[in-house]
Amino acid sequence: MQKLNEWLGIEFPFIQGGMANIATAEFAAAVSNAGALGLIGAGGMPPEVFQESIRRCRSLTDKPFGVNIMLMHPQVEQLAAIAAEEKVAVITTGAGDPTRFIPAWKESGAKVIPVVAAVALAKLVAKRGADAVIAEGTESGGHVGETTTMALVPQVVDAVDIPVIAAGGIASGRQLLAAYALGAIGAQVGTCLLVSEECPIHENYKKAVLKAKDRDTVVTGRSVDAPVRCLRNQMTNAYIAKEREGADRMELEHFTLGGLRKAVFDGDVKTGSVMAGQVAGMLHEIKPLRQIFEEMTAQCGQTLKKLEGMGL
Repeated sequence: MQKLNEWLGIEFPFIQGGMANIATAEFAAAVSNAGALGLIGAGGMPPEVFQESIRRCRSLTDKPFGVNIMLMHPQVEQLAAIAAEEKVAVITTGAGDPTRFIPAWKESGAKVIPVVAAVALAKLVAKRGADAVIAEGTESGGHVGETTTMALVPQVVDAVDIPVIAAGGIASGRQLLAAYALGAIGAQVGTCLLVSEECPIHENYKKAVLKAKDRDTVVTGRSVDAPVRCLRNQMTNAYIAKEREGADRMELEHFTLGGLRKAVFDGDVKTGSVMAGQVAGMLHEIKPLRQIFEEMTAQCGQTLKKLEGMGL
């Protein structure tokens, strides 16, 4: 089977996560120009901004790029139509079942790659024509499922006959090699790109990620079936206290309303939603995107040679 970079016609085997409010046209273009596949994150974008972002990204790179559409978006029908109209190269989806949109997207020439957190959804989208799936473990930042990457990826690989891309908990070449060992053709990465020079988030957000230790993320919203992984802060502490008191979804939304925007744009890392995955504790410096991709790819090869030297 081809590796992800060969399949997509890019240099490195990485897709950038479609992080809402972070995955702008400029950032997606920067990722694509650095050799991976950049994505524009439609979450938080009205349709007209989404369409303009696609056109702007196209003016900033001649490399392949894609979009991520959150299926819980209130204007998802319009976003789906725009993605087809603009003939985007790759469409990834999150937070739901995208099967009703797949025929139109395929007709537009796009590769359709839904993000899945369970085997059942992977099998459904494969049956309905998805080109590949991104199996995302609970280690990832933002909206998460319950199954770990180590457990999810091989089960999805065994369940479908289309390529599988691993996501969640991947920020080094060692983890990329593990993804290959589990049967994936490459990786989607997000948290490790938050500390890239090109990432448009506030400096306070970057510093919070760099300061994070291995146990500094927490999942809020499990009690109301809306789990989100963030760095621990004043907001998450208050949220979880309310969850323990049995607060409903409406009460809990008071804590998170506009929280990601507060963190991304205002640098409010105390009461904002500082979304990040469990690999935040591995990140110690800000680097250019291309250096991140080069180092991960090189370390993957070096680790494989070391294992071969051990007779594995």
